[in-house]
Amino acid sequence: MPKMGSKVFDEGEVKVVALSGSITLGSGDVTMRNLIKDLVEQGHQKIIVDLGEVSFMDSTGLGELVSAYTSARGKNATLKLANLTKKIDDLMEITQLSSVFDSFESLEEAVQSFR
Repeated sequence: MPKMGSKVFDEGEVKVVALSGSITLGSGDVTMRNLIKDLVEQGHQKIIVDLGEVSFMDSTGLGELVSAYTSARGKNATLKLANLTKKIDDLMEITQLSSVFDSFESLEEAVQSFR
């Protein structure tokens, strides 16, 4: 399985964390959490996690996403999701996390939602 890759870039005043590969126990889960935690601690309030290139996410990856969301909220930051693949979208529905996260079909829509 491909390891998780990540890129962080700015879309105006929004920080985008673009993830790729697998987010599973021991492969990317901690990396993702630390990336988001660092952004929040640097004072960024608007964060989008782009999941368009994520091929697989297990329950550990999902748990880390929830953990990142919770720590962002604790620091008055907003975390939104963009480009969920069908698999991840289904996972969100099954676990009822789709009601927790603001998810958008495209990065552009997610960025616009902050304006």
